Amino acid sequence: MRPSGRAPDQMRAIEMIPGFSAHAEGSCLVKFGNTHVLVTASVEDRVPPWLRGGGKGWVTAEYGMLPRATHTRGNREAAKGKQSGRTQEIQRLIGRSLRAVTDMAALGERQITLDCDVIQADGGTRTAAISGAWVALRLALDQIHAKTPFAADPLATQVAAISCGIYEGNPVLDLDYIEDSNAGTDANFVLTNKGGIVEVQGTAEGEPFDEEALLRLLRLARIGCNEVFAAQLAAVGR
Repeated sequence: MRPSGRAPDQMRAIEMIPGFSAHAEGSCLVKFGNTHVLVTASVEDRVPPWLRGGGKGWVTAEYGMLPRATHTRGNREAAKGKQSGRTQEIQRLIGRSLRAVTDMAALGERQITLDCDVIQADGGTRTAAISGAWVALRLALDQIHAKTPFAADPLATQVAAISCGIYEGNPVLDLDYIEDSNAGTDANFVLTNKGGIVEVQGTAEGEPFDEEALLRLLRLARIGCNEVFAAQLAAVGR
């Protein structure tokens, strides 16, 4: 029995609130159960120096946790003067995931920055951030298109992410904090709505897992991501 009482293949409740921020070109407050992440997309008519003059755009991401996103207060990383290795790894993952489904040539020489701020953490913050970032990016691109139409849609494919793991010997979908902190195996899957795999992060916290266990987790991840894809489309009105 899972601590939450959910079935092994049951997601937490998903909620995506588009346009949550009044000033950003695109935004989404995404909730996976008690994990809440605010994602904003900011558009700039410039690209990094190494891309200038090439006719291609860039999508990047930043990630952070508010001090009381967790049970005890965490210090702001800005106060320490540097980001933790965990923060850098997560924001690189978010950026890679969105770039994997974005046509940079169709985007043109623009940079879109996705800021992912964890308001409340209960496991799966990076996967919620990726899933919400797609909505924020989609809305930002729609706003650009309304003013200066794209010749081709830069974001024709969806991307979403979900955590899976082996908890008390059983493969389960969408781990909350209690499960995540006690899982024998913890994995994150980044998938597209066209069946593609963008990234898999899997770690045995104790006893190694075998290929069959990995495939069972992947099957669970596809179930979860399909639910996320539907929520994304509903959020952007598609």
